[in-house]
Amino acid sequence: MDSGELRLRLRELVLSLKDTVTHTTLPSLCQQLGLPIAPTDLGRSKGDRIRASFDAVSDADLPQIADRVVAHRRLSAADRNELQDLAWLGLGPTIPKRFRRELAEALEGLDLFLDARRFDELLGSLWILETSMALLTNHSLWDDVERHVHNNPGDWSPAILFDKLGAFDCCDRRFVLFVEGLASPEVLPDETAQRRFVEAVNVPLRKCHAELRETDHRDGYPVFSLVSTTSGPARRPKNLIFASPLKPDLRFRDAVNNDIEIVTNADRVLVYDRPIGRDGLRWNDLQDWWAELKGIADSREAKRSLYARLRDSLPNTSPAQSRLFEGFYRAFGADIPMLPALLPEVWLHWDPHTVKERGPNALARFRMDFLLLLPGGIRVVVEVDGKHHYADRHHRADPSLYAATVAADRDLRLSGYEVYRFGAAELVENTASQNLAKAFFSSLFKRYGVFTSQPPQNT
Repeated sequence: MDSGELRLRLRELVLSLKDTVTHTTLPSLCQQLGLPIAPTDLGRSKGDRIRASFDAVSDADLPQIADRVVAHRRLSAADRNELQDLAWLGLGPTIPKRFRRELAEALEGLDLFLDARRFDELLGSLWILETSMALLTNHSLWDDVERHVHNNPGDWSPAILFDKLGAFDCCDRRFVLFVEGLASPEVLPDETAQRRFVEAVNVPLRKCHAELRETDHRDGYPVFSLVSTTSGPARRPKNLIFASPLKPDLRFRDAVNNDIEIVTNADRVLVYDRPIGRDGLRWNDLQDWWAELKGIADSREAKRSLYARLRDSLPNTSPAQSRLFEGFYRAFGADIPMLPALLPEVWLHWDPHTVKERGPNALARFRMDFLLLLPGGIRVVVEVDGKHHYADRHHRADPSLYAATVAADRDLRLSGYEVYRFGAAELVENTASQNLAKAFFSSLFKRYGVFTSQPPQNT
């Protein structure tokens, strides 16, 4: 995302809306656009109020506001796409041009749509179709689609249509939305046709480490999302050392087999040593392991005691971590057993020496606040940032602390982990922190094709 250019373009569009509202209705407009409520200082003009509201927005919120501006204001297709391209820059998964062409070729002979009206709506929502196809002519791309796709089916192959639309050269996010739209129940209201489409396009998509996955259902039809399949490290996890805010005292019992022994305070740390396959680590898996470890026959007691053990491992100094942990497990209710387990206080690195002893070679991050192991080898780290991430013990801003944090994040990402951060204030000061947790994890699971409720059974 080019936040500087996006901010300039959005600021211009938002300010242009001042003449569509009164001072009384301006707060409602700000709410619709996702802006902070405009200041009510007497004597300020509407332009000054909406400008102050927009200038208070963080860079991270600009893409969402861009989507709302597009939905709220009738922009030309060219202006809409210009704004979206700024907001969507860098959003993946990445689909190189070669594989886009192979995808289009894989669709030869398949139905691109069964509902012509919804197909046209999809094209109109993503592409610039009003432009002329050549100089000195009056017909537009709309006209050519009508002629070669609707009136004379087969005139244009899928590859020609993709080329005319600009699908081979557009940003990744636009291409992803196009493919997801073609697979949608609106455009293809027939499950057999949907699955035939998905099966065909997944062959080239998997070559670039992406695929369409069934992530939801709507009106009795499957819904597919295009996700990356390469975020996780290639190696399978061997030991999970977690639920311990204190550095564990451990040693190799058998270095050849990678067997770990907790030397002291074994009750303060958990080591999950079962194989973790492509389905990741679900709560059910963790509960079964816990029940066997503790000799608990009753599943309800195993569930209760495991949850309590994990919750008690959270540091007393971080109520925000507790809010996120509790919000996650309460939000999804009966579906938790089949969802990835949210593991607290996970040890990423373990070094028998102290940072002082190790000196400049010390590892930057020893422990992760939370870790999820998703299907397909996806590893997601969730961090909750308190003041100690950016301020010294006197509560003064410390750039070196922040620099160490972002350096450690880079190392994690380069190692194949996804990293997401919450500010502690988001969770502590937000009375609806459970809703915040559910919204975040629902979006995360949707991105990676994890059901947050049991999918319908195909008949």
